[in-house]
Amino acid sequence: MTERFRALVVDQSDASFSVEIQEMTLDELNPGEVTLRVAWSGVNYKDGLAGIPDGRILETYPLIPGIDLAGTVIHSRDSRFKEGEEVIVASAELGVSHNGGFSEIARVPGDWVIPLPEGLTLKEAMVFGTAGFTAAMSIQRLEESGLKPEKGPVLVAGATGGVGSTAVAMLAQRGYTVATGTGKADAHDYLRRLGASEILPREELTNPKQRPLLKSRWAGAVDPVGGETLSYLLSTMKFGGAVALSGLAGGGKFTSTVYPFILRGVQLLGIDSAHISNEYRRKVWHRLATDLKPEGLLDLIGAEVISLEELPAAMSTILQGGVRGRKLVKIS
Repeated sequence: MTERFRALVVDQSDASFSVEIQEMTLDELNPGEVTLRVAWSGVNYKDGLAGIPDGRILETYPLIPGIDLAGTVIHSRDSRFKEGEEVIVASAELGVSHNGGFSEIARVPGDWVIPLPEGLTLKEAMVFGTAGFTAAMSIQRLEESGLKPEKGPVLVAGATGGVGSTAVAMLAQRGYTVATGTGKADAHDYLRRLGASEILPREELTNPKQRPLLKSRWAGAVDPVGGETLSYLLSTMKFGGAVALSGLAGGGKFTSTVYPFILRGVQLLGIDSAHISNEYRRKVWHRLATDLKPEGLLDLIGAEVISLEELPAAMSTILQGGVRGRKLVKIS
């Protein structure tokens, strides 16, 4: 296989940093049992960090970023997958230590590959992507911890981002009363169309006096923000409530006390979608194709489609909070 293809490559040395489209050959890709023609990828916060010199995401250079992809098998040395099969790769080491999805062709270990579930197209899979998978895993963990619609409202922080948007739509699909927080006045209609019944101003999702407990309001929360938002969420959980934490867009540090945990039985659930078992990964993707698939809303969430050439600008925009929903990359 001597086919040449295009990919977005990030490189760094002592003297320079570059993000540019290059023509490559298969010999330049990492080893792996499954070779794919990539159809779709998506722009995630991690991908944005990969595009800046101090992002601290990429473990080696040069590397193709892109932490998720959907495509078709063109060659496989793994008997579990055959030529022409449609598959997903997301939430592994892809685009971090292994060449990722911003490439017309990718080669990955067989253990990273998930067959496309019945009920999803390749494009729909990337409307979800790693962000949607993280939202679904957050809901899965919350429900494993006892969350049910009748227990009360669920707050989604960072609601206009990829994790937040998909979480709002999924929770509403499941019958939950969903509240959101945003500082974007022009996003209210978008959030209500996704299923939010209450929209709070961003400044309300803080605990400026650092009180250990505030009025209990939420049965659960999906938090891709962290920082002061997490401090607020922990102090406002109802008895037995849980926060599913998956991100740090608001900062890596937060302030709390033991009181929410020992007086209200609050749980803080860390959502690490990169290192879970393949069995659990398949379970979550199955839910994305069935009960967590928000009918009629995927086109709203993944409305913007860009090309490889437009990727560098999109990677910068997502770090500035300028992406609503999911920004999809049409690769080939």
